Amino acid sequence: REVIRRIRAHSETIVIGITGSAGKTTTKDLLAALLSTQGPTVAPVGSFNGEVGVPLTAFRAELDTRFLIVEMGADHVGNIAYLCDIVQPDVGVVLMVGTAHAGSFGGVENIATTKGELVEALAADGVAILNRDDPKVAAMASRTQAPVTWFSADEDALASVAEDVAAGRAAALVAARDLRMDAEERPEFDLQVGADLDAPRHPVRSGLTGAHHASNALAAAAAAHAAGMEPAEIARVLDGLGPTSRFRMERTDRADGVTVINDAYNANPESMRAALRTLATLGRSTGRRTWAVLGEMLELGDARVREHTLVGESVVRLNIAQLLVVGAGARPLYLAALNEGSWGEEAHFVDDAAQAEAFLAARLEPGDIVLVKSSNGVGLAALGERLA
Repeated sequence: REVIRRIRAHSETIVIGITGSAGKTTTKDLLAALLSTQGPTVAPVGSFNGEVGVPLTAFRAELDTRFLIVEMGADHVGNIAYLCDIVQPDVGVVLMVGTAHAGSFGGVENIATTKGELVEALAADGVAILNRDDPKVAAMASRTQAPVTWFSADEDALASVAEDVAAGRAAALVAARDLRMDAEERPEFDLQVGADLDAPRHPVRSGLTGAHHASNALAAAAAAHAAGMEPAEIARVLDGLGPTSRFRMERTDRADGVTVINDAYNANPESMRAALRTLATLGRSTGRRTWAVLGEMLELGDARVREHTLVGESVVRLNIAQLLVVGAGARPLYLAALNEGSWGEEAHFVDDAAQAEAFLAARLEPGDIVLVKSSNGVGLAALGERLA
């Protein structure tokens, strides 16, 4: 807190807080790339986002730091409020509310309560940046005294969002117009920033794999605009920008024609399904065989069996060609896939990463696309790295 006080006393530093059940680190990385073109910028290393990581990020700031980006994670009510008390953000970004840490939170409603602590901490001259496409995040508009900037990738919702801006219920709209996916399942869209649907459009081709990253790019664009960056410059920097933190839809095309997508930094039901949708779409668009190598999603509490069961059913319904489930904690996912599809040779189970590596080494063929995903504590990121 004292570091932040001294920096603010020395220069016009803007502190930007980012929270959400998924996408925090990707959005942080995109925003850091944007703002570093405008002045000295400090952002967290990796996913330093808790009661230790946030102070460590603050300690890296210098007196001339123009932008301080703070990623804020939580697993209990009150965690975000505690972090806000330290850094006192000027801009607060809430990405989405999912079921990550549902066990320790005691339910999704408590997650929403906690994520909203960020916008409650903002002063009246701050900016609350909210995802209009997530109902639980959109409802946070009533919890802040700061003006709201909406971001949205939903073309059908844009008219009502623009009406909010026109009526003074929101300050600005940041939208993805004409959103589409390229052959490698990377988002392309026209970035529109302004008060209405007649604002200029600026083309963006994302370097990130997965449709869900369009929302992360919009959140970063909205935060950069709140910090004073012009829309045309935002689009220029975002264009082609890919991942900078490890193990987040990290794609490697091997010399033998196998593609490995390592998304095993973390996992919750929402991010798991988003990654699986991306894998399925890549398989359909290229005609290549798809593999989902999945481990346990941790910290789901009493919902653990149900959520793994739902993901297993999703694998079958998305027509993923091959499923390899790793570890006893994820076994309900394997059983659900068997029950959903009555599979024979399509679903497989192994006890650990070493067995998974040997299993895949004997079966992967040129052209296969392999997604590796689990919670960080399961350790499949290292498996993905060895496969790549």
